[in-house]
Amino acid sequence: MASRTIWKGAISFGLVHIPVGLHTATTESGVDFDWLDKRSMDPVGYKRINKRTGKEIDKENIVKGVEYEDGQYVIISPDEIADAYPRTTQTIEIQQFVDAAGVSFVYLERPYYVAPINKGQKVYALLRDTLAKTGKIGIAKVVIQTKQHLAALIPAGDALVLNLMRWGDEVKSLEGLDLPKVGAKGVSPSASELKMAKMLVDDMSGEWDPEQYKDEFKAAVMALVEKRARAGKTQTVIEPQEESPAYADNVIDLTELLQRSLKGGRAGAKKAAPRKTAARKAPAKAVKTAAKSAAKAAKSRKAA
Repeated sequence: MASRTIWKGAISFGLVHIPVGLHTATTESGVDFDWLDKRSMDPVGYKRINKRTGKEIDKENIVKGVEYEDGQYVIISPDEIADAYPRTTQTIEIQQFVDAAGVSFVYLERPYYVAPINKGQKVYALLRDTLAKTGKIGIAKVVIQTKQHLAALIPAGDALVLNLMRWGDEVKSLEGLDLPKVGAKGVSPSASELKMAKMLVDDMSGEWDPEQYKDEFKAAVMALVEKRARAGKTQTVIEPQEESPAYADNVIDLTELLQRSLKGGRAGAKKAAPRKTAARKAPAKAVKTAAKSAAKAAKSRKAA
């Protein structure tokens, strides 16, 4: 079955634009427990409850606030929230290239496969192979569904993978951890200890095979589900219909511009480097619609 494109745009660095589409690279492997009313087998959803009174309130009486200090909130209006959303440019804009070994795994969060579209295969392959041969990855910024992300563009075999990253202030420092210093006296292993440890590591080493690692909790629960389903012990639940998300499909074929950029060589790239690409201002109505969709999605996750 063909993979569904969830986002279309272009990889951009200097004057080079590579039209691409994003595809999900992972699936959720956990067990999805839904809340049901045991009396009627109806789905149980999220309710707006005043935590002090315990009473349900209408959405018209809800405002959004950010806690500035303990117990002190600043109220932000829907228009102010919409104005703060990053402007969608449909571009994976590479900020710089860095050594792959210099980026810690702790910053990586969610991977997406990047595939070329609109005759972008040749330039896509050029970027992928160049990154692979130089040991570099691209650090980029991209807006997906109204949220701006930091991301790493990483070569992986035939593919380029866009791995969304945590921002620098989201990763805690090592300060305060009681860690043994490398080479410190009193904790450094002896030569014989290192030799035995290496032998043990070598003995347990093998080729990486992700298929041999399974979620044992999920397997146990799903075995129980299958056993009861075969015995006819199921309940009918009618789920409410939800609208499918719409994705932009207005990608401009920039093949000719890309070819001119490559022919221009380093001079054109250096000239363009200091210039920052101005983000297009999205229409206010479109931004507000996206804000509502994001809020709806967040509400659905809470319900789950």
